[in-house]
Amino acid sequence: MAEVLVFHHGHGLTTGVRAFAEQLRAAGHTVHVPDLFEGRVFDSLEEGVGYAESIGFGTIVARGTAAAELLPHDIVYLGFSLGVLPAQKLAQTRAGAKGAVLFEACVPVSEFGGGWPRDVPVQIHGMEADPFFAGEGDIDAARALAGAAADGELFLYPGDRHLFSDSGLPSHDERATTQAIRRVLALLDRVT
Repeated sequence: MAEVLVFHHGHGLTTGVRAFAEQLRAAGHTVHVPDLFEGRVFDSLEEGVGYAESIGFGTIVARGTAAAELLPHDIVYLGFSLGVLPAQKLAQTRAGAKGAVLFEACVPVSEFGGGWPRDVPVQIHGMEADPFFAGEGDIDAARALAGAAADGELFLYPGDRHLFSDSGLPSHDERATTQAIRRVLALLDRVT
């Protein structure tokens, strides 16, 4: 079974993020879910992103890096939206990564220097008309990364919701989440 480090999105460590992690645990994987917001959970994405901006995105990445340092190197990094920043950085720069799963965000690999590690598989999940993922250019970075990685997959789901996989938010899409979890579990099974 795989060991997975999950980073939450801009609302904070919500019950929906915890529920997603629990589904991975139920499949037999070891899952760690650090709280990068130190107990803060926000009702709106704007408030959460505002908090992240106030402390600095570098602080979010540093908190994610610190959480990873307590764990083995041979793990899978999974991030939701804002949590993609530490997940992608660690998968790209920390030796021994087993894989990366990026939900609803992706940054150009040049953001963290160099290219994508040849032996690190990556999955990117997002809705095709999500105003953040598709509308702000992340989808272009996702296409580039999926194309450049030796084992890269980009999964686009019909719809325009951001944070579709968080069962505790109004943006939740059960059908897309079910498909995404099945695909994530397939990746986790491949890398163990």
